[in-house]
This record gives sequence, structure tokens and C-alpha cells, in this order.
Amino acid sequence: MKDIKQVEGAEIVQAEEEKGASMLEYALLAALIAVVAIAAVTFLGQQASTTFSLVGASMAGGNAAGS
Repeated sequence: MKDIKQVEGAEIVQAEEEKGASMLEYALLAALIAVVAIAAVTFLGQQASTTFSLVGASMAGGNAAGS
């Protein structure tokens, strides 16, 4: 009878450890996604800013030359 309780106790401890590991994996995955998202926004934001500046400059230059 004692052996059965020890096995049940070991299963509970193992389940708790697996639950903690799963939470850690989800936290690491969320952190990785956040880092990738920030890097993408930073990179694409700079490109978009440059593109809008070039378009704005060409529009201003086109209006001045046409007038």
C-alpha cells in the first residue's frame, strides 16, 4: 500500500514539474515573438519613413517644377 502512495506522489510531482516547464516554454515563446515583432517594426518603420520622405520630396519638387 505504501508503494502505491509513493508512486501516486511521484506522478503528482512529475505533473507539477511538467506544468512548470510548459509555462516556461510559453513564456520563452512569447518573449521570442515580442523580440521579433519589435525588430520587424523598427526595421520596417525606418524603411517606411524613408519611402514617405522620398515620395514627399518628389511631390514637392514636381509641384515646384510644374508651376
